[in-house]
Amino acid sequence: MKTINWKKAILAGVLGTILFDVVGLLITGTWWDIPTILGTKTGLGLAYGVAGHYGNGVLLAILFAGIAPSLWGPKWVRPIIFVTGEMIALVWLFMLPLLGAGVAGIDMNPMMPVITLLRHLAYAVPLFFLIQYDYKAIIRN
Repeated sequence: MKTINWKKAILAGVLGTILFDVVGLLITGTWWDIPTILGTKTGLGLAYGVAGHYGNGVLLAILFAGIAPSLWGPKWVRPIIFVTGEMIALVWLFMLPLLGAGVAGIDMNPMMPVITLLRHLAYAVPLFFLIQYDYKAIIRN
């Protein structure tokens, strides 16, 4: 069994979060909307929000690197399964209701579920390219 390549997992998390933010900018016209909300809601400012947002992206990539070999499907599907699962559990059912936006953010904007899905799919791209594991060995077992 291979161990996590920490450098690639961290890089995937940072790059994925950048892609997440770029897609957010393209869709909403707002840069760093999530870090701004984090900094405002905690009262700790934008620097904390950025650190928290990117730290979360890195932690999720490390988590993916650890569980990717155990996920179902071909290698290209696994990041999609992961980000969809974490988005539903942590964003749609936890974070957005906590912020008063309702389940999946529907009370804030009827398009919020689509927006969050597109952003998370963009985040998944570096996970596919940078997180490596022996997919064929997993299939044989």
